[in-house]
Amino acid sequence: MSADLSFHHKPVGDFLDSSPVPSTPEGWAQLALGEAELREFEEKGYLANVQILSSEQVEALLAELEQIRTGEHPGHHHFHEFHSNESPDPSLVLMHCLGAWRIMPDFSYWTRTGPMSHLTVHIALDDQTEENGCLQYVPGSHKWPLLPITSRHFDDMDSIRSALEPEHLAQFKPQAILLKKGQAAIHHPLLVHGSYANQSDQPRRATVVNVFADGTASLSEEPLLRDVPVIPPGQPLTGQFFPVLFDASINEPDD
Repeated sequence: MSADLSFHHKPVGDFLDSSPVPSTPEGWAQLALGEAELREFEEKGYLANVQILSSEQVEALLAELEQIRTGEHPGHHHFHEFHSNESPDPSLVLMHCLGAWRIMPDFSYWTRTGPMSHLTVHIALDDQTEENGCLQYVPGSHKWPLLPITSRHFDDMDSIRSALEPEHLAQFKPQAILLKKGQAAIHHPLLVHGSYANQSDQPRRATVVNVFADGTASLSEEPLLRDVPVIPPGQPLTGQFFPVLFDASINEPDD
């Protein structure tokens, strides 16, 4: 029987035995980003090429991903929403579990929660190139105002241009983010980003984790996820479906 991660209130690295999860504050401190990396994130709105997974861990995840793709994974029933081949071009096969890659900032779709304290972690499971549809980031766009939703489908990658002020349109210069498998790109919720079609004959597989700070609350009277109980406005996102991955209050080194 597969684990139901909606109840798993701790890091999930313990499922990969080759890299045990740190058990002390000092152990966690060794994984912290440095000052230069934090400054880069503040300036650009993202940090790329962060090594997260080993080759062995990637291969273990790819084996499970293949089971998910075919519907044979023993935990397939845990998905609350599943999409396959949403590309308008049937020759471009696409499978994803909640998510879309038109050019956009994530928070335009997340305004049902607040305050804004979210991050997106995109982890490459294959080497990502411009040919196979790597991420495209617009550096500094996290400092722009919140942009409206311009497209919910995959047939209009550049529709966001119509929502940009002239000064931002002049800065709209997407940069290709070339990740090796096992590397991650971490980006700000307001960063404009996306990816274009995979034009190669190989897959470009990835997994994306969306996280937010403890205390983030619901701002909606509707379910935040399909088939998930309504969290009343003003109430924090806690409990099942919103697991705590890291509790800084018990993992900070002593002074």
